Amino acid sequence: MTPLSASKPPRVTIREVAQHAGVGIKTVSRVVNNEPNVAPATAARVRASIEELRWEPDAHASNLRRTTTRTRSVGLLLGSVANPFSATIHRAIEDVAVHRDVAVFASSLDDDPEREIAAVEAFVRRKVDGLILTCVAESQAYLAELVPPEMPVVFIDREPTGYAADTVHSDNVGGARLAARHLLGFGHRRLALLIDRRGIWTARERERGFLAALDEFGVPAEDATIVADLSDQDAAERAVMTLLGAPDAPTAIVSGQNLITVGAVHALRKLGHHRDVALIGFDDVELADLMDPGVSVVAQRPQELGRLAADRLFALLDAGERPDPAPVVVPVDLIPRGSGEIRPDARDGR
Repeated sequence: MTPLSASKPPRVTIREVAQHAGVGIKTVSRVVNNEPNVAPATAARVRASIEELRWEPDAHASNLRRTTTRTRSVGLLLGSVANPFSATIHRAIEDVAVHRDVAVFASSLDDDPEREIAAVEAFVRRKVDGLILTCVAESQAYLAELVPPEMPVVFIDREPTGYAADTVHSDNVGGARLAARHLLGFGHRRLALLIDRRGIWTARERERGFLAALDEFGVPAEDATIVADLSDQDAAERAVMTLLGAPDAPTAIVSGQNLITVGAVHALRKLGHHRDVALIGFDDVELADLMDPGVSVVAQRPQELGRLAADRLFALLDAGERPDPAPVVVPVDLIPRGSGEIRPDARDGR
């Protein structure tokens, strides 16, 4: 996340105003839009919070009022548009939208809960017709107050908490289980799982799949090593260097996401263990097939994820009604390239 300049403090959000005043987001919106049904004392408290926090309702919150006019635009919130996985999803959604003459406004989440809420608020201010969201906040219940009821929401890559909406995501549990089973099938019994923060839904789901595979093969969970809170490739590289320097080091590694896989590859090559420690990454990485050995992966289908999410959003817009939400789970694909097929006795030269 790019550091903010000291001369430009973070912009106060409507959620912060609501929390400061002890009211809901809808109440703040009613006050700044001079709508009825707000008690005078409550309205005064909201205005005092707006003044104290130096929020700018005239430029921003006054636009929260929704009209029935379509803007031919949608808001898209992704993990990071710099990540190839997110970039492919972005392009797939744009490919669907362009045929409808609809613009896609995209923003990066960077796994920051406050950034999630601020981005949604910005999309609503722009009066987009619908939202496709990746989420990281502990709960998405705030959407019930912030998002107009006529604005459809589809979640992509991760399931929400506290808010009912359609979801499109990969088979995270099945994919991690597939990776671990593949390594266990080659004889590995000392496995390590490297994952992002457990607060992220996909990390928890992949851990669940990994543990399910251990249980299936009768391997005690305590015999495996799980390293969490790896948010980038440098952290992953350091973690693998530490793991492989310990007694009873793992003979196989499951990487929970593509940036972690890149860090693991760097560490294995620096230590000279890229031919005797097995590795399977969740999600494909660029040039993985050109390495020696090639990096085995459980590949997601980001283009399909994006297309399905966009199709669902436009179907909701066309229908003009909200049927019961339904999850769409997209299969993943095991691609064996060499690193995931290394046997546990490779270090002994057997």
